[in-house]
Amino acid sequence: MERKTKINAEDGQQDLVITREFDLPLELLFRAYVEPEIVEQWMGTKVLKLESKQHGGYQFETSDPQGNVVFRANGTIHEFVPQAKITRTFEMENTPFPVQLEFLEFASLTDETSILTMQIVYRSVADRDQMLQLPFAQGLNMAHDRLEEIVSKLK
Repeated sequence: MERKTKINAEDGQQDLVITREFDLPLELLFRAYVEPEIVEQWMGTKVLKLESKQHGGYQFETSDPQGNVVFRANGTIHEFVPQAKITRTFEMENTPFPVQLEFLEFASLTDETSILTMQIVYRSVADRDQMLQLPFAQGLNMAHDRLEEIVSKLK
């Protein structure tokens, strides 16, 4: 099955550019990134904090069935333009990966479709390449598929 989420990783660069077209109006796509109850559903993680505003912060956490934390991520939102842009840092705790910088841009294609463009900047080319060794692309595509499925029910 073809992945709808496209990842462009140019050789020798320390960033990724990720694009995904959604069969969702812009308003719903943006809500999927800023409303905690929607984020929890498509990301499959608990939202401990999500302050969707400039200088806001966020923290996500996933636990196994025994209650052990297996994933925790946090960051600061530096720029927040409703239905257009979110610029934030992203840090996965207890991993060798340093903080990354994410530029999310949301745009309308038609009344019923929209596009998300994410540029993720890593500290080094090696850090970016290490991330690409993980099942990153597959996981992101699956998460975006879930996002579209869940949020389309809000239409």
